[in-house]
Amino acid sequence: MKFPRKLQEGIFLKRYKRFFADIEFQGQVVTAHCPNTGSLKSVNHPGQHCLFSESDNPERKLKFTLEMIKSPQGAWVGVNTATPNTIVRETLGRVVGHKDVVGTFAHWAEFDEAKAEHKISAETRLDFALKKKNSDKMHFIEVKNVTLEENAMAKFPDAVSERGQKHLRELMNLIDQGHTAELVFTIQRNDCGSFAPADDIDPEYGKLLREAYHKGVRITPLVVDLHPEHVELSETILPLKL
Repeated sequence: MKFPRKLQEGIFLKRYKRFFADIEFQGQVVTAHCPNTGSLKSVNHPGQHCLFSESDNPERKLKFTLEMIKSPQGAWVGVNTATPNTIVRETLGRVVGHKDVVGTFAHWAEFDEAKAEHKISAETRLDFALKKKNSDKMHFIEVKNVTLEENAMAKFPDAVSERGQKHLRELMNLIDQGHTAELVFTIQRNDCGSFAPADDIDPEYGKLLREAYHKGVRITPLVVDLHPEHVELSETILPLKL
């Protein structure tokens, strides 16, 4: 995912009302959209450097968008929750239908088409559905954004997630129907050596994640490569600690 222009760097001052962030930039304070509904635990550190994008859309109330915050340990952390779906969609576009793909994304390449925002019920859409020709069985993918780090371990969620719990139950139900399913955790930081559920924050999510894993839901924690010019999904899968 290429940014229209290189991100600007400033000093993160505060996040407030969930969707607003104040940034010190070139001697003044600007307000940016903070596209993240989570708690930003382990990331919300005023005084840290941050990167933000600028929009040319005159209809936007806020022209700036907070994209990354530097952790106290020095790693950039992507906070834009729209980024994961974009980079997964771009990766699927490169590999689906290309049978010669090897490595991390080879199982996606086995399919012939990919559809985003696939509706599985009147109330629910999953992020992606992959399909082979002449088959009614599908591979469903739900994408989650990960920013939380504790002791060099990436964790999810950073707040109680009833929506996330619901998605796990739905993925297990799809397995029961004969489909395959996958949960892709996009780790928007490069300072973690493993991934685990944040049981201290949402024990029900941890319980359901383990249940889903044992039922056959594929769990793929993928590191995201972050740069001021672009962001992309790497092929690095973190070890899963359940």
